[in-house]
Amino acid sequence: RVCLFGEHSDWAGGFRRFSSEIEKGYTIVVGTNQGLHAEIKKHPHSLVITSCLADGTKHGPVTIPMRKKDLLEAAKKGDFFSYIAGVAYKMLTDYQISGIVIDNFKTTLPAEKGLSSSAAVCVLTARAFSMLYDLKLTIRGEMEYAYQGEILTPSQCGRMDQGCAYGPRPILMTYDGEHLDVEEMTVPPGASLHYVLVDLQGDKSTTIILQGLQAGYPEPKTEVDKGVRALLGPINKEINMRACELFSKGDAEGLGKLMFEAQAEFDKYAQPACPSQLTMPLLHKVMTHEPLQPLVWGIKGVGSQGDGTGQLLCRGPEEQEQVQKILQRDFNMPSITLTLSSGTGIKVAVIPAAGFGAHNFPATLPVRAEMFPIIDVNGIAKPIIFHNVEQLVQAGIERVLIVVQADDLHSFERLFKNPVPEADLIKLPKEMQEYSAQILKIGERVSFIVQKAQEGFGHAVFCAKEQVGNEPFMLMLGDHVYKSTMEDKLSCVAQMIETHKRYQTNVLGLKTTDIEDVHRFGAIAGVLHRDDPEDDGAGGFHGAGKLVDIHSVVEKPTVAYAKEMLGIPNMPEDEVLTMFGLYILNPSIFQCLEERITRNVRDAGEFAFTPALDRLRKDEGVLGFVIEGQRYDIGDPASYLETLNSTVTEEMAVRARSAKPVV
Repeated sequence: RVCLFGEHSDWAGGFRRFSSEIEKGYTIVVGTNQGLHAEIKKHPHSLVITSCLADGTKHGPVTIPMRKKDLLEAAKKGDFFSYIAGVAYKMLTDYQISGIVIDNFKTTLPAEKGLSSSAAVCVLTARAFSMLYDLKLTIRGEMEYAYQGEILTPSQCGRMDQGCAYGPRPILMTYDGEHLDVEEMTVPPGASLHYVLVDLQGDKSTTIILQGLQAGYPEPKTEVDKGVRALLGPINKEINMRACELFSKGDAEGLGKLMFEAQAEFDKYAQPACPSQLTMPLLHKVMTHEPLQPLVWGIKGVGSQGDGTGQLLCRGPEEQEQVQKILQRDFNMPSITLTLSSGTGIKVAVIPAAGFGAHNFPATLPVRAEMFPIIDVNGIAKPIIFHNVEQLVQAGIERVLIVVQADDLHSFERLFKNPVPEADLIKLPKEMQEYSAQILKIGERVSFIVQKAQEGFGHAVFCAKEQVGNEPFMLMLGDHVYKSTMEDKLSCVAQMIETHKRYQTNVLGLKTTDIEDVHRFGAIAGVLHRDDPEDDGAGGFHGAGKLVDIHSVVEKPTVAYAKEMLGIPNMPEDEVLTMFGLYILNPSIFQCLEERITRNVRDAGEFAFTPALDRLRKDEGVLGFVIEGQRYDIGDPASYLETLNSTVTEEMAVRARSAKPVV
């Protein structure tokens, strides 16, 4: 993690447990794209650790019995593996678990550079236990166990360090004694902040820095102590509040000016408390280097400060690249980049449409269910698949991948790719002729993937792996119709994309459903997402628009199972949350599917999707979003009839019975 503003105020705010006169601490923190990679598995009785550092140095394996006494003793040693042992001790104290094997086979995060590599190790350990033993920890839960484990070691960390658990999303952390608040921040659409994090190649001791700055807590003894209290108190609060406002506007120039101002305040008040570490000649040499000035908005230190790491806010992506070259050329200082933006837009969608449609037989012999017609709000009869593709395109999707059977490819191409024959086109009124051209325009964004053998929904999704590539994508069920109920009519697809932009994680669309109907849908268990800005603090569930931390995913459960296992706290007992039919997923879902396909793990003879989704939940987490809208299933005649009755208002029906031509 990188502390953009507010370094040291985390532990300073912690002293409020002794005196309320001390100001709360405030930091703005963001994770980098560097970190730790590990493979994990259960062990019957021990903690087994192997690690490879960023420089290629390997440590371990080290084996520690999973007993509290042994783990605590290992944590107190203060050696390389103390952090993992400390977290393991806390997990064993609170949960009935056995051992774990952690093979940290790759590390891209440098140690002792102000980027909290120790906190990353602790978060990784907490996440590993949660995943293997299905402990259902939230991000805040992971942070808490990471912090409690790290403070068992000789490390003098503050709570800020565990902010790396949130990944590359900026957060405002507020420290009030033992209490911690976390507020996620966003960069407005269209704005980007381009940082370079430079390894200053200097020596620094966080321990000595902390000893100097903490001398005035909880009570200041000298004028220097009072200056540090002012720096980490009211001055820090004012700087962070201004920074939050500038972030919300995407004001890079304003943030750059604030960086210089914040560094000047730190130099003025913190240097006298620890001059041996905080004079920082290397940082100031970079800050005053003339070739950098026209390329950057601002420069300041990082983390505990000292000559460990510096941050430079560049004027754009080209300047970001030039800054890296200058730092390497003129100072021989390596660097990494960090770019904050409003989030990666979802540009690709996958629609599986290769099913047999057994429940609608024999209607599905000549035409797939996805081609069944519905009447839209304009009284136009459209194939369901085209209605859905329109919604995707209107929400900004650039490529739509439709998975089809080989025998059906021609009919789908006829809809999206083939112009209406001239003899038929002239029979249409002018507006319909124009609409036929619009169909072809939309069809330019559509590609087809042939599923050679129908081996289940999970297999159909897996067929899109190569064309999706390495980016998040939207998955849409082809035999559903989606209708928004928002006042501003933001489509169901657009609601999902907006949620993903904010949280940058896997998102599963959800709908409240009568528990008696749960056997028709995939369903989830979970708890209200506590970082939801609409959270009333009482844990109440108020329906559409809510966010849920998903703890389990199950396909078409029985009513009895749902009553026992799928309740949501403070949600009516006769309701459950079921899948809406819209997903935004990281490409790692394909790995989860590939594992099951390679091992030939089938459900009812097919490769199912839901078990792979639940595996993704364990590996990365999945955020549930209750969509403001309705989804209509056309999977059987009764459902299709319900869909028609629900989507065709009286006004639509009148228009449909008129002489208005349809396509």
